[in-house]
Amino acid sequence: QAQLVESGGGLVQPGGSLRLSCITSGFTFDRHDLGWFRQAPGKERERVSCISAIGSTAYADSVKGRFTISRDDAKNTLYLQMNSLKPEDTAVYYCAAEVHWGPDYVCYDEWEYNYWGQGTQVTVSA
Repeated sequence: QAQLVESGGGLVQPGGSLRLSCITSGFTFDRHDLGWFRQAPGKERERVSCISAIGSTAYADSVKGRFTISRDDAKNTLYLQMNSLKPEDTAVYYCAAEVHWGPDYVCYDEWEYNYWGQGTQVTVSA
């Protein structure tokens, strides 16, 4: 049974940093593409960043240059380093996993991810 557990969220001032972690188990981590999503109050869940099983990455325009996605296959863990945080980054952040489709794939639509974590709250406020 696949499990994804996010951690590292919290309250941070604008301009600050947080590092989210997603510890996984129950599936072959290094054969899966991974993503971070977020959902702000009253808004739809949106894709933030993705990393494929072969290390290709992609970012939403709103976080490009501020967030960095990475993975440690030895630890079955996905990370999201978030710098220069803004109030509009406030949301519940979720990690997700989908089996690697091939070298041309990095990100998928939300409905295509097979496994999800329960989310961690990030609040950016003065």
